[in-house]
Amino acid sequence: MPKLVWREPIETTTITNRPPGGEGPGPEAGLETVPRARLSPEAEAGPRRRVITLGDIAGRESGGLVVLLVAIGALTLASDEFLTGNNLSNLARQVAIFGIIAVGQLLVILTAGIDLSVGSILGLSGASTAQLLVAGMPILPSILLGVGIGTGLGIVNGLLVTKALLPPFIATLGMLGIARGMVLLSTDAQTIQGVPEAFQTIANGTILGIPNLLIIAAAVTAVMWFVLTRTVFGRYIYAVGSNPESARLAGVPVRMVTISVYMISGLLAGLGGVLLASRLGAGIPTAGTGFELSAIAACVIGGASLFGAKGSAIGAATGALIMGVLNNGGNLLAINAFYLQIAIGVLILVAVGFDQLNSRRSATGG
Repeated sequence: MPKLVWREPIETTTITNRPPGGEGPGPEAGLETVPRARLSPEAEAGPRRRVITLGDIAGRESGGLVVLLVAIGALTLASDEFLTGNNLSNLARQVAIFGIIAVGQLLVILTAGIDLSVGSILGLSGASTAQLLVAGMPILPSILLGVGIGTGLGIVNGLLVTKALLPPFIATLGMLGIARGMVLLSTDAQTIQGVPEAFQTIANGTILGIPNLLIIAAAVTAVMWFVLTRTVFGRYIYAVGSNPESARLAGVPVRMVTISVYMISGLLAGLGGVLLASRLGAGIPTAGTGFELSAIAACVIGGASLFGAKGSAIGAATGALIMGVLNNGGNLLAINAFYLQIAIGVLILVAVGFDQLNSRRSATGG
């Protein structure tokens, strides 16, 4: 049966049986024009012009950018020390490691997963790197081994999720305990001191006045942005997070993509541990405690959805920067740290609430 398609009425011309001379000379006398149907004033005026909003320009991270600008403006007015060079340098160093871990966490969240082990992996990688350096190993091999430990544990997380079919929450929660226990055993719960000064320069040095940590964090964010927006692998990540079964039927290697994102998350957690050990000049076995929750919070505040397939590397970095600015401002204004925790918790609830509201509106067609 042919499909009926509605079309707007258009002006038509019909031929009548009137005699050629009935209405006047000329061949047009035998033609009759049917008047066009009148349209509503709104239709005759044409489509309304849509107002371009910040969300159209900046995407899902636009809300985080607004919060960040408001926080920076408020702290600039409230404290004369906020925009000083020393404070901004300290802020950059504090936020950089959180940002690196948050970007790695984002990749896992985009696949509708979660990685609770990044904090423990950070502590293990940092302490192991410090132990190798104190034992006399050169700096570069020690760094590579420290990052390699994080990468290996990330691969194990991916295998537990894809091969053992464990829920990501359970798999990474188990790895959280394993990695933390390993670092406490290997260090006997003691701080590892005596790392070379050249190693400390990696995180505490500057290039043209810009902290090295900020440059590294910006480079990691830029690379992950490129991967997610300009590569096939990035499209695969969003496809897996949107619907794994549909992605599999479309030819996406779902298992390999899932293992890869956990591997990258572990790699960046290992890199964060090495940089933290360099910044502190020591390997601290309890380092990274609670970092996994901060990384998840940064992603959510930056516009990522815990249901997968929504978020960006820039948004995750923005979320980490918001948390760093709030903590830094709280210290400058002598605000109780407990209030800052409440504020961050409220931001998380508001961000998730808006995401759910937008999802419901999209599902109902507006």
